[in-house]
Amino acid sequence: MSSKSILSFLFLLVLPFSSSSDTTGWIKSGFWYAGSDLAVPEIPSTMFTHLHFAFAYINASSFELYISYSDEPYISTFSETVKKTNPSVITLLSILGGKDKSPDFFAMTSQFSRRKSFITTSIRTARQYGFQGLELNGVNPNTAANMTNMRTFIEEWRTAINSESKSSGTKRLILIMGAHYSPMLESMIYPVETILRNFDWIHVKAYDYYLPTDDNTTGAHTALYDPASTRNTDYGIKEWIKNGLPANKIVLGLAYHGYAWTLVNPNHNTVGSPSRGLAITRDGSMSYRYIKRYMKSYGGIPVYNSTYVVNYVTIGSFWIGYDDVEAIRTKVSYANGKGLRGFAAFQIPSDDVDWELSKAASGEEEDHRGSKRRLLAILLPTITITVLLISTIVCILKKKTMRSEGIEVLNERAIGSNLIVFSFDQIKEATDNFSIKNKIGEGGFGPVYKGRLSDGEEIAVKRLSECSKQGVEEFRNEVTLASKLQHVNVLQLQGFCIEREEKMLIYEYMPNKSLDFYLYDPVKSLKLDWESRVRIIEGITQGLLYLQEYSTFTVIHRDLKASNILLDDEMKPKISDFGIARLFQKDEKEANTGKIVGT
Repeated sequence: MSSKSILSFLFLLVLPFSSSSDTTGWIKSGFWYAGSDLAVPEIPSTMFTHLHFAFAYINASSFELYISYSDEPYISTFSETVKKTNPSVITLLSILGGKDKSPDFFAMTSQFSRRKSFITTSIRTARQYGFQGLELNGVNPNTAANMTNMRTFIEEWRTAINSESKSSGTKRLILIMGAHYSPMLESMIYPVETILRNFDWIHVKAYDYYLPTDDNTTGAHTALYDPASTRNTDYGIKEWIKNGLPANKIVLGLAYHGYAWTLVNPNHNTVGSPSRGLAITRDGSMSYRYIKRYMKSYGGIPVYNSTYVVNYVTIGSFWIGYDDVEAIRTKVSYANGKGLRGFAAFQIPSDDVDWELSKAASGEEEDHRGSKRRLLAILLPTITITVLLISTIVCILKKKTMRSEGIEVLNERAIGSNLIVFSFDQIKEATDNFSIKNKIGEGGFGPVYKGRLSDGEEIAVKRLSECSKQGVEEFRNEVTLASKLQHVNVLQLQGFCIEREEKMLIYEYMPNKSLDFYLYDPVKSLKLDWESRVRIIEGITQGLLYLQEYSTFTVIHRDLKASNILLDDEMKPKISDFGIARLFQKDEKEANTGKIVGT
């Protein structure tokens, strides 16, 4: 039987168990903000059933939907990229209604022509970029006229989506709404009946109840319960249900951020303690990742308050309220117990580096899905074995052609350059068998190890991880580019290893780590005296000018980060992590590519 026939047979084994994207089950959704430092390929899409791209906007003049120019490169490949890791994930385009009572939104809904312009362009944009749904986020009607116009708009939007699906023969777009934690808005109330009839579900934004910019006492900004106030999630959910929205139409918002207050008295440091306003950041807001890093640098013992279901920590006179793993698990369990539809995490880039919060949230399941779990227990072994067989065969077929071609090309290029082709045994010995004590970092490529060659020279080894999406071609591109770049402010590639199914890059070792090691720690930043800072700035500038003027290729730097600026023993900077970027000929202005782009 040929390899093609084997694959066809195995594929047929899987077909009976396949299903189309299901929008009726337990929803595990997360937001990715286009201004985030987290690259789209790094999104852990397997932990989610739905992913939101945030945000698209309303043009205040034409009232069409528009995408920020700076966001265009991200939105154009968002759906395609996250589906490479999780083909079943459903992507949603989130539209920000506006600020300060949503003026752009209500100006749009006030006239038929404006509503039509927005509705038409929203549907077209979703289809253009491969999104399967649209979300209206952050709209709070504050007058009777706005409420009436909002009802009309929602009805027209749903009608247009249904019509477009029918005429085009495509699956209908999902339509959802990100709403206030309670249906009550000062003197107004959301049009619950209209929402129920036209939206697939609503995402309740169950956070930001208390802000250090507005409140002079510390507050549980994500309080699940609050015995002294109605500003809590449980109250809001009950109000939505009481006003006619079924529990299974509600998705609970989870906050991956917290807020910092400055205490009046550091000894009075619980929820509701007097404060002098915000702390640490410009508006007091802190991502969960930043909070964890801050606690690691300055100490502080976190406290879990089961009354409010919130975590907080006191560091000196600073008080930080946030949700840690225990709070997230409790809130997801609450959503299950109330029969809600699922959760929506805002936002994924704010999670810790090992995705603590996302793992805690996605680990919960609905209680009423016990029968489905039992069915899966029967089917899963068969499906797993089948998939493994398919994967094994595909890998074998690919590696037979790609690996032989890749090794031949790389060896030829090494001969024509000053690169060294290292053996696996050499690298294994240099890194003490890739000892954890020699591990100095982790990136999209894989782990990085410090090593020492037999002649005493120190090296840095980038080892391609098994889960990395970078293959032979990307590896070859990095070797090609890095071997040609010769500049004092660009990290030098010493050689590579492509033995025993391994792909490793060997660079010169930078003993003073990366620039972000100093920037984000007030104590360590003292090591950067004025002379060092000037030298670093000048070095980075010279390195970038060199790359820009490089005679054969231009490197596309989309996200030059402090973590990619390495420092040698004299604190001289060297730019790294550029080789996997897409290469362009000098006279090319643009190119379309589906390949992975590094930083």
